[in-house]
Amino acid sequence: MAIKVIRGWRDLPAELKGAAAAIGALDGVHRGHRAVIAAASEAAARLGAPLAAVSFDPHPRRWFQPDAAPFRLMNANQMARALEPLGVERLHLLAFDAEMGAMSDADFARDVLGQGLGIRHAAVGFDFTFGKGRSGSPQSLKAYGQSLGFSVSMTPRVDDANGLKLSSSGVREALQAGDMARATAILGRSFAIEGEVVHGDKRGRTIGVPTANVRLGDYMRPAYGVYATRTRLPSGRVIDGVANLGVRPMFEIEEPLLEVWLFDFSGDLYGQTVETDLVARLRGEMDFDGLDALKVQIEADAAAAKATLAISPPPPL
Repeated sequence: MAIKVIRGWRDLPAELKGAAAAIGALDGVHRGHRAVIAAASEAAARLGAPLAAVSFDPHPRRWFQPDAAPFRLMNANQMARALEPLGVERLHLLAFDAEMGAMSDADFARDVLGQGLGIRHAAVGFDFTFGKGRSGSPQSLKAYGQSLGFSVSMTPRVDDANGLKLSSSGVREALQAGDMARATAILGRSFAIEGEVVHGDKRGRTIGVPTANVRLGDYMRPAYGVYATRTRLPSGRVIDGVANLGVRPMFEIEEPLLEVWLFDFSGDLYGQTVETDLVARLRGEMDFDGLDALKVQIEADAAAAKATLAISPPPPL
């Protein structure tokens, strides 16, 4: 059964209420989040309830800091796809707006979780906060739950065996450093950018390197440079490639782009949505004396990407 994405919390029919839910921003659905989801799954099995996730769109930080630099690790579609293999049946995406931002912790627990979603269990992480001014905590949620009729579990901080903190902030730090291996270790999969293929300046075609270009939008900006990639097409086909992410010092652009050269592919992808895994960062951005020098470097980058991808296992189907 495909995961059901539900927007809004008012006037839900009875059949969409009563879940055991993992609650939080869940940005990245990383290994730390999965521990919270596992706790919700245990409660769902115990209660005979559906398993759900409750998150927010937009991310609360975007509401409170509208001018903040882009920081998202995934979009709503990617979140749903990451949750589905974990057994999550419903994703409740709550609009984070002026009303939500002004709610007290008591109002959120009563109106949204208790009455709106009718949850039977809330699973949260150790650092979960909610309500205006982040006044609510896992401990206060437990107290509210006792009066509202739902149980609460709190998952402690999760580190891996090497002491790596499994958190969204840890992923962002790794991406800023271009350390894709560390980002992958926290996420449990490669960081991926999904978006519509847009028209570029088509300069790559003149040197035999046509690219699929995707705007970064609100995604966290990884370290600029060249990456070994795998791209999923709408058909489900996955194609290896090499990509430049950034502003291209030689032909500088104002808005950073992800420009992916798909190996062994020919076709028109304009207007289609693709998802590209950034498997490994090969080098930083460089300037070149001319197109000939650029082409030589691209060919070297392609060879490096193919060698890297040959020893990197492909993503699970």
